[in-house]
Amino acid sequence: MSPTRGSAASIALPAPGRPDTPRGGRFGALAGWAQRRRWAALLLWVAVLAAVTLGSLAAGSAYKNDFSLPGTDSQAATDLFKKHGSAQAGDSVEIVLKDGQGIDGRKAAVAKMLADVKGLPSVADVRGPYADASAVSKDGTIGYATVTLDGKAEAVPKEDVTAIIDAAKGAETDGLQIELGGDAVRGAEDKGSSTAELAGIVAALVILGLLFGSVVAAAVPLITALFAVGGAIGLIVIASHVFTIADFTPPITMLVGLGVGVDYALLIFYRYRHELTAGADPDEAGRKALDAAGRTVFFAGCTVIIALLGLVALGLGSLQGVALALALTVLTTMAASLVLLPALLAIFAKRIQRHVLTHAAKSAARGKAEGRRWRAMAAAVQRRPLPALLVAVVALLALSAPALSMRLGFADAGNDPKTTTSKKAYDLLAEGFGPGFNGPLIVLAQGDKAAGQAVRSELAKAEGVAAASPAMPTEDGALSTMIVYPETAPQAEGTADLVHHLRDDVAPGLERETGAKVLVGGSTAASQDFADTVSQRLPLFVAVVVGMSSLLLMLVFRSVLIPLKAALLNLLSISAALGAMTLVFQEGLFGVQPGPIEAFLPVLIFAIVFGLSMDYEVFLISRIHEEWERTKDHSHAVREGLASTGKVITAAGAIMIVVFGAFMLSTDRMLQQFGLGLAVAILVDALVIRCLIVPAVMQLFGKRAWWLPAPLARRLPKVALERPADS
Repeated sequence: MSPTRGSAASIALPAPGRPDTPRGGRFGALAGWAQRRRWAALLLWVAVLAAVTLGSLAAGSAYKNDFSLPGTDSQAATDLFKKHGSAQAGDSVEIVLKDGQGIDGRKAAVAKMLADVKGLPSVADVRGPYADASAVSKDGTIGYATVTLDGKAEAVPKEDVTAIIDAAKGAETDGLQIELGGDAVRGAEDKGSSTAELAGIVAALVILGLLFGSVVAAAVPLITALFAVGGAIGLIVIASHVFTIADFTPPITMLVGLGVGVDYALLIFYRYRHELTAGADPDEAGRKALDAAGRTVFFAGCTVIIALLGLVALGLGSLQGVALALALTVLTTMAASLVLLPALLAIFAKRIQRHVLTHAAKSAARGKAEGRRWRAMAAAVQRRPLPALLVAVVALLALSAPALSMRLGFADAGNDPKTTTSKKAYDLLAEGFGPGFNGPLIVLAQGDKAAGQAVRSELAKAEGVAAASPAMPTEDGALSTMIVYPETAPQAEGTADLVHHLRDDVAPGLERETGAKVLVGGSTAASQDFADTVSQRLPLFVAVVVGMSSLLLMLVFRSVLIPLKAALLNLLSISAALGAMTLVFQEGLFGVQPGPIEAFLPVLIFAIVFGLSMDYEVFLISRIHEEWERTKDHSHAVREGLASTGKVITAAGAIMIVVFGAFMLSTDRMLQQFGLGLAVAILVDALVIRCLIVPAVMQLFGKRAWWLPAPLARRLPKVALERPADS
């Protein structure tokens, strides 16, 4: 960051022994071009944004949720469905009926409604509530009809599902309540618009305004971020026709892009502001800012992209598409910060310069030194580094502890807003048939009819099973299907235990006795398979991302201890975030409905937070390293590094926190978890780790912080992260 030491007046003094004429690098040259061709650069971005937006509107989105996991029992069961009984291969919609006087008196109306539904697109079969006694509750007031779709829920057009909902709800009369459930219904239902994006933008503008005290200065980083996010969203829509990108990707990319975009633009703008204070003219300040902070932003962006692309190696269906979309968003925001931002700075140069110099003059007149409070805090930590380190680490470990009992899964209709038909259907089914009815397991027996009946008989007696349907053979007789209802709710730990019990203990014995291959599938089992797969592959993913990022830091800072410290502290901030998520969403803190943590969120949060944490690490350590190289005084370097970067890191962190915290306004439980996890991680990282733990650790390291074995130093290439502005 900027070499600011002392008051604004002292900033203008060139460093001893350095030429006054800057030696420009590639990023400075890029800034120079954008400044000279400011209107052309702006119009280029406007044209690109318009072209991408129009192209995305013309192409339309093709989002697909793919949670298939080859090699798992649930996927093998789905494949067998498709092979031996296409009518049973699709997901289903439940039409739930309730009449306090009994649903038997509604046969004519229900039959007509079901006949209308059967003729709709994407409907393979309809089985009414009167065809099977088990489809009506014991008191006769609640029943359900099963609508079998001709494909998986994510593949069925939403308009077809909406038509089913409208046809069923149209038969409601006084006394007859009709609700619909199933994954397809949940996906097609409008759960209400969220104000998360708008809240994030407004909050970011307020913080920037308070930081700079100028509407124009505050607007420049935000405009840069909005241009980048707009372009990224359009590109993602187009990319959805080529890659498998989930339908929950746009809101995630919107707020991540906004947070990262403002963050990167702010860091470059802050350096620009310092150069103006140091006496540079606006064009020179822009070149110096890009040649210095621009390098840091480029490295930081590459680190985030590497972490995100690590998700691709996990091979988790839609999560790969989410990772690619987020990587594309970060790449776009990085490009906007390096090209669009210098053009905007040139356009508003005079107004920004006038405001910055006026503010600097007032601060100098009041005797306020730049970064004096951060310098004082660093000095206080340096006097007692070990107690400060222990208190902070113990507090973060305590917050991290709940993550050890984190249970992965997926939200279901029971977590939907109470006004939705999917939530009402869920509650009615639980009321009429028990909590496990909403999370049935589909068990397949690949064998003859007798084998299917034997399997069904044993399943009904298994511990944790409330009921098992009769074995239903496919048309070719090669496969029997049984629906097994757990005693516990879909998200309960007992249901996950039942899946493992049936597979590990019950199925092997049945296969030996009957000779039939037994598979436990269905959406509930598939959710458990996804959670288990994430847990199994997470250690390798963490090792790859941490290893590659540490290697990059070693190249940049030519140190062994710096990358090791960065990796451990980043992991600490992530574990604290996961602990907070567990307390709130799994344990039900603050009155939140308890349930599992969305299975893919830990790896997604890890990738994003690890990358962003490296950003702050680079911003702080690069400034410390610059002072160390200049003075060889380690304690002084730590103080000046925090004094120069503390304000911008906390401001950038505050913007990230409010932007990510805006997810909490969403009606979607997954987005709420995502927002809380990211906000807590950034809060811990920007305030506790970068401003307290890092100065303490660096003080304890002393000169050893910059140690690199001589043989390794000779072999490692030299990578200059940040070209000092006065070099």
